[in-house]
Amino acid sequence: MTTDAVMNVDAPTIALLGTGTMGLPIGSNLIRAGLPLRAWNRNADKAKPLGEQGATVAASPGDAVSGADVVITVLYDADSVAEVMRQAAGRFAPSVTWIQLTTVGVEGAEQLAELADELGLVYVDSPVLGTKQPAQDGALVVLAAGPAEARPTCQPIFDIIGSRTIWLDRPGAASKLKLVVNAWVLAMLEGIAESLTLAEGLGLDPKLFLAAVRGGGTDAPYVQLKGNGMLEGDWAPAFGLSNADKDARLILRAAESAGLRMAITEAAHEYFERAIEAGHGDKDMSATYLAHQPS
Repeated sequence: MTTDAVMNVDAPTIALLGTGTMGLPIGSNLIRAGLPLRAWNRNADKAKPLGEQGATVAASPGDAVSGADVVITVLYDADSVAEVMRQAAGRFAPSVTWIQLTTVGVEGAEQLAELADELGLVYVDSPVLGTKQPAQDGALVVLAAGPAEARPTCQPIFDIIGSRTIWLDRPGAASKLKLVVNAWVLAMLEGIAESLTLAEGLGLDPKLFLAAVRGGGTDAPYVQLKGNGMLEGDWAPAFGLSNADKDARLILRAAESAGLRMAITEAAHEYFERAIEAGHGDKDMSATYLAHQPS
């Protein structure tokens, strides 16, 4: 995370719509970088920590965006983003830059681009890679697609919330790449859950799986982090299971439109649904492990 690019120019006023698991730490980093911030969340209590750090907590999306130079949305899905942005219609300054961080999928990105045209906004499709801790550390990876003239406005902000930015030239390409990466994440998550479950089923200590791969070519920090979390029953949500299931559905919908089948994502979706039906939707997505356990 760097702040020089922002601090050396007039700091833009930012409206942050959504202060949940990801939005809250993103907002904190923007405040620490010296950017004037107006924050709104449907549940106002979730925006109060930013108010204590110096942000203006707005009563409505319209109040948040009024006079803002940049609008950032960090919400649940395309429908919730569109609903909130329509609530703010008529309050935007001309040609405001809209940085859209929510994972919305291919169709959602197209719909929001159309909405941006309708509202007279400069739309930058910019989903991020990373969960709660990288968001707190300002170490997200930003996938960005938008007009070239928006980059000087966006890049200093991306440098605050992320460790690097990958710019893509085609509209909607950022949301497509986000689905590609998420398909890999879900495959890895389900692979960890299955290996641990198989070890248990064969009468082994499942920790032996993590020990066997540790430090080798098939290891990754994610394997150790999520594997240990599953075994320790640490379900504190870095990224919620319901959100992961939403992303799985977006991946499957995009694959279907491309004439492809994603068998691993289909399996992940099945286990996510089982875990959610069992009441684990508000837990971390690693709670998919619970759906693998014999009944």
